[in-house]
Amino acid sequence: MFNDPLHMPTGNPKSINQIPHSESIPHSIDVKKISAKKDKVNEVKKGGKTTKARVAPKAKAQRKKQYDPVQQYMADIRMHGLVDRDEERSLAQRIQLYDDCEAFHKLVNSNLRLVVKIALKFQRFWNRNLLDLIQEGNVGLIHAVRKYDPDRNVKFSYYASFWIKAYIMKYIQDNWRMVKVVTTEGQRKLFYKLKQERKKLSNQGIEPNMAILSEKCGVKEQEIVEMDQRLQNWDVSLDAPVREDSDTDRIDMISTEETSLETQYSEKEADELINSKVGEFRKTICKREREILDHRIYSENPMTLQSLGDRLSLSRERVRQLEKHIISELRQFLVTQIHDFEALSETPRLPV
Repeated sequence: MFNDPLHMPTGNPKSINQIPHSESIPHSIDVKKISAKKDKVNEVKKGGKTTKARVAPKAKAQRKKQYDPVQQYMADIRMHGLVDRDEERSLAQRIQLYDDCEAFHKLVNSNLRLVVKIALKFQRFWNRNLLDLIQEGNVGLIHAVRKYDPDRNVKFSYYASFWIKAYIMKYIQDNWRMVKVVTTEGQRKLFYKLKQERKKLSNQGIEPNMAILSEKCGVKEQEIVEMDQRLQNWDVSLDAPVREDSDTDRIDMISTEETSLETQYSEKEADELINSKVGEFRKTICKREREILDHRIYSENPMTLQSLGDRLSLSRERVRQLEKHIISELRQFLVTQIHDFEALSETPRLPV
């Protein structure tokens, strides 16, 4: 093998004398100069000392281009050819009758450019990563291939466009904000129609107020207001500063003294359990004791001892004694009925 910086032809090795003139090294090229340029160094003087600094080739820097995933994807899908109407029908029949995977892939790949075309139209709503829309549109295309019936004499691209748009629209609606902005069918239609109608009215020189938009979109003015607020207001990060020139984050302005959701939920469950057990205990006592339990012990606005005594024809002291007895009985009942009741009774739910 030749130890030569130039690339030699593949095949059987030849001696330098056997290479034809057309295959030989051009006279205008100096091999030594090429080798020298490959490892060229410049002498740089620093503080009286001479050092060698390697110089990066300019051609290599110029060839280096920024990677664009969208352009790369477009180049990849161009490798798949289009199909005519007859071949499209033939592929769809093979998929429908024989579940032909090869025909399935060919029909999908031949319509990938249709997905890109539709996704670009929705880009004005999204204004983010186009590949996300293309990905969702591809899922819709796959479903269209599975559902397509060639016997209905409908062009596949026309049929598939509805599936592609449906999946792209759903993705935009679900990811417009962290909190979902549309739920009903009417809101989904209004999501896209509102912006279009406002633009049309502006182009005609008409101020797009709520009354006109309501009439054009066929919905109530309140629905226009709600949707407009949802579209114009974006999610705000709690880690962002309160103002541009502020060192205080929004999360610092939120009080942390409030009870957490987990604690609130556990306390609610404990309250429901205690209330149900108190209801069971109420059935075990007499009518007079139930009156004291309902109006004195287990009431948000308890009656005074005197008022309750007059109601029951009892003295104030007797009512106090009965109240103390009922509380003691109720505590004992709850201890036997509820596991870890002592821990629950530490919270101010009952005067027990």
